[in-house]
Amino acid sequence: MAVLGQQVPAQGSGSTTAGGAPISGAVLSPGVVPQPREELFTVLVVDDHPLLREAIAGRLRSMGAGTVHEAASVTEARARAHAAGPCDLAILDLTLPDGSGLDLVSELRSLGWNRLVVLASSDDPYAVRSAFQAGAQAYLLKSASPSVVTDGVKRVLDGGVYADPTVAPLLATGSRVPGTDNTPRELSAREVEVLQLVADGQSNKEIGEALSLSALTVKSHLSRIGRKLGTGDRAQMVALAMRAGVIR
Repeated sequence: MAVLGQQVPAQGSGSTTAGGAPISGAVLSPGVVPQPREELFTVLVVDDHPLLREAIAGRLRSMGAGTVHEAASVTEARARAHAAGPCDLAILDLTLPDGSGLDLVSELRSLGWNRLVVLASSDDPYAVRSAFQAGAQAYLLKSASPSVVTDGVKRVLDGGVYADPTVAPLLATGSRVPGTDNTPRELSAREVEVLQLVADGQSNKEIGEALSLSALTVKSHLSRIGRKLGTGDRAQMVALAMRAGVIR
């Protein structure tokens, strides 16, 4: 092994220094000593397929996850949630052996979990919209490429919402979730004002100046609008609101 241009004998070779002292091993200079990896976030992964859980956990660790809790059922997830408290992120399936993932999303949300990602097999519009209405910030498909999953997770960690490109068009079709009122009529007056300025092509900074709000407050309004409409895409939010006659 070469360190700083010198050949260092392998440990245990019996070599000695110029003074005759035995070399017990290579000593790296401070500049090349591996540093502990910074833990960026904690996560709970809920899925009843062990191999998939392992794959998800591995990808999350490569993105900076430190502590990764795993659960194979609603019961296990509840136990983990109560024992560990809210993690920075939860990724969960909708179909679990002992209950509904949608119910689990709502429950975790009520316990203070603010970043919930659904990773499911179904691209049914009802499932997609129901997940967002239950409190999820992202809906990803298990068939998605690793890059799409990574993009979705990063978006949620940054405080945004995300829909898999395959299901995103379903959210802009104006379809309704049976038995609910998941429409732009749920928007507050302030949210309508913000969305109208988005439709006018204004940036977050410009919207803040027009409404005397900070850029952070504008971002928070847009995040809430995204959760209500089931999409974090500005164009899709505007399309849904225009179709419903909420904005011009």
